[in-house]
Amino acid sequence: MVIRIAIVEDDEKTAETLERYIGRYAAESGTAVAATRFSDGMHIVTDYRPVYDIILMDIQMKLLSGMDAAKRIREMDKGVTLIFITNMAQYAVKGYAVGALDFLLKPVSYFALSQQLKRSVERLGRGKDDFLLLPVDDGMVKLDLARIIFIEVFRHTVTVHAKDGEYGLSRPMKEVERELAGKNFFRCNNCYLVNLAHVRSINGHTTDVGGHSLAVSRPRRKAFAAAFADYVGRGFATSR
Repeated sequence: MVIRIAIVEDDEKTAETLERYIGRYAAESGTAVAATRFSDGMHIVTDYRPVYDIILMDIQMKLLSGMDAAKRIREMDKGVTLIFITNMAQYAVKGYAVGALDFLLKPVSYFALSQQLKRSVERLGRGKDDFLLLPVDDGMVKLDLARIIFIEVFRHTVTVHAKDGEYGLSRPMKEVERELAGKNFFRCNNCYLVNLAHVRSINGHTTDVGGHSLAVSRPRRKAFAAAFADYVGRGFATSR
């Protein structure tokens, strides 16, 4: 697993130091890391693609502040780990409003950065790849699988029904189903791929999935009920 880190820092010496520290952390921890540098918040949000795992974001920059850049990024990428870098702690506190993991005070020490990277990498290991990349009009959105209620195909058009809205997909349903294999998604009929975490009940020919009543086909009824029972059973066993 390669950890992709973006360094957004307008001070070249600080950016070089961060890049050097990241290289040292990678060597000492045996973690594969790919770092990319941006000299301003505007540069990372322009044509942003949700390919980064961690963003080290300076707060005070000329064209676009780190806080404003983070707000724009959060609209497209809910899962990326944000760590602010600043010489004024009071600004960093505002970062929690955009879901920042933490902040580092300048001048950044290797120990402080390495601890944040270790924490972030451990966090990524627990949820790596638990997302679906979705193309939208102005780029890509990284959608957390937990937010997906179900996926529907109608006349070859695939639609992702999520907690915060609907997204169109240009991929075949079978391809999406393969991508989500082993991640608690199951077909209740040919039209619907259901997130079992949102199933509230199964009543004969229908199932309540996040408040949506979806048809359960006769050929899939037993398998769907068994998959849901297995999902619930695994959750119960984990909680004991």
